Amino acid sequence: MNTTTQRATLREFFPYLRGHVRVLVLVAVVSLVSTGLSIAQPLMVQQLVNAVSASEPATVFVWFLVAITLGGAVFGAAQSYLLQRTAESVVLGVRRSLVGQLLALPIREFDRRRVGDLISRVGSDTTLMRSVITSGLFEIVSSILMFCAAVVLMVLIDPLLFGITLTAVLFGAGGVLFLGRLIRTRSRAVQDAVGSMTAAVERGLSGIRTIKASVAEEREAAVIDVEATKAFRAGIAMARLQAAVQPIMSICIQGAFIVVLAVGGIRVAAGELLLGDLIAFILYLFLLVMPIGSAMGAFVQIQSGLAALDRIQEIARLEPERADEQYLTQDSAVGGSAAVGSAVVGSTGARAGGTIELRDVSFRYAATEDDAAGPSASGSAGGAPGAATTGGADRSELHDDAQLVLDGVSFTVPAGSRTALVGPSGAGKSTVLALLERFYEPDGGGISLDGVPIRDLERSELRARIGLVEQEAPVLSGTLADNLRLAAPDAPDTELRRVLAAVGLDALGDRSEDGLDLNLGEDGIRLSGGQRQRLAWARTILADRPVLLMDEPTSAVDSRTEQLLQQTLGEASRDRTVVVVAHRLSTVADFDQIVVLDQGRVSAVGTHEELLATSELYRDMAARQRLVAHA
Repeated sequence: MNTTTQRATLREFFPYLRGHVRVLVLVAVVSLVSTGLSIAQPLMVQQLVNAVSASEPATVFVWFLVAITLGGAVFGAAQSYLLQRTAESVVLGVRRSLVGQLLALPIREFDRRRVGDLISRVGSDTTLMRSVITSGLFEIVSSILMFCAAVVLMVLIDPLLFGITLTAVLFGAGGVLFLGRLIRTRSRAVQDAVGSMTAAVERGLSGIRTIKASVAEEREAAVIDVEATKAFRAGIAMARLQAAVQPIMSICIQGAFIVVLAVGGIRVAAGELLLGDLIAFILYLFLLVMPIGSAMGAFVQIQSGLAALDRIQEIARLEPERADEQYLTQDSAVGGSAAVGSAVVGSTGARAGGTIELRDVSFRYAATEDDAAGPSASGSAGGAPGAATTGGADRSELHDDAQLVLDGVSFTVPAGSRTALVGPSGAGKSTVLALLERFYEPDGGGISLDGVPIRDLERSELRARIGLVEQEAPVLSGTLADNLRLAAPDAPDTELRRVLAAVGLDALGDRSEDGLDLNLGEDGIRLSGGQRQRLAWARTILADRPVLLMDEPTSAVDSRTEQLLQQTLGEASRDRTVVVVAHRLSTVADFDQIVVLDQGRVSAVGTHEELLATSELYRDMAARQRLVAHA
């Protein structure tokens, strides 16, 4: 579903206000009092001028005028503060909701969206929503009240002068409403352009070392400049529209003022209108201008805020990853529910099983227009796959124009065994791990864990039983302890130091006075590639999951560290099921079984010695790595 064509409405904004109803009611009361005092002010001026003109006592009107003026200022300040405070609270709630939604989205959504644009939605778009409250809804409501009261009083003072004013106001309002339709479209374009620029900046800064090493600073700056120029042009187009709004109303109101002043002066001179009444009418005319100007400004702000809400709701409408969970019912889980229960670490503390079975599994990238910016070429080369089509589809329904990654893959990983996935780049090895984690759903076939289809397990339950060491070994910004505790938040410091020693990183926590609080820098920049990979090992070992998935776990380490990690893997694999994607056959030669993948199919399955005898592809790989002599 393409959500970009759906436009958000104020109705979709109101749910964000639910937790602030009491404060908003108080703001409404304060706003009514402030509006009432503003309306009463011209009446006091009228009475004061007429009293002075008739040589009557006017002291009481002076005191009333002073009290009304001070009261209006106090209540206006209170309204402004309460609105600003409420708006900040609403923005906080929107950001929390949006961040929660982003983290719950399936991986395929991140494959086809730019991180910088998503960051822009959390930052600048949510900020624009603040204006819907501070300069939007309440401004319009109070402006309408003030407008209606001013109209009634102006009609009572002099219908002829009101007719002149109304004609000018209607003419100006028509022009503003016409432009307002364009403002929302232009505002959305501005926010999209800013999102694209943020994505370009994020790309440049995240790869700053590669850019500098490639002497590509000027080229990257040019790429960012192109996006910044687009944002500039979109902003200029928006500024032209906004600049046109104010003069339209200004010209109309000023014209009305000149005509009212001329006609009113003639009527006062003719004795048809009191001087105090004319002054009061003119004050109401300006009082009418204020709500109209505020309402038109609020209208513009609401359009900008709704354009931001468009982009926020575009993400909010996406189905989160857990929206498609299929929970077993009592009737359908005969035998199955028992299997689920026995597969998880139970009350007795016994370790789970871990038998993994793939049956005729097929998977391909979705080659739709929405996924045009999706998976990178590295996905087919053993990296994480791109956006998948809807899981569970029959293989006959697969898109002909989509790239097939896995084609009828079947094999079994016995519980407690060590299995290696090997094969050429692009064979689909990492894709298998991604499907086991349910980052994507297979297009055909099925995967089970201890006899239970993994689609029948809640994702959080499934992933709580699986430890994953990724090939890229990502490190989060923060401290050493933060990264280790990502999957084991309650682990004590002694356990952290134990796993660090197990992977040869014990010196890392001792190399500075910070110890486990050592800041690893943005994206773990203070670590080497080997240290990043060993940290990923430590994090996974600390989580103590019954199933371990490892994608090239020793690709970035030296031979000495590789031996240490091999020993660690041997210890970690006790009573665990281990599946390792490997290019170095020497690291998996003693595994219980090796699955050879080639072009998305299972080419052979066996031990190292069996495959040397039966698989030409495996024998060729071993020869290239000098494990055996060339035939």
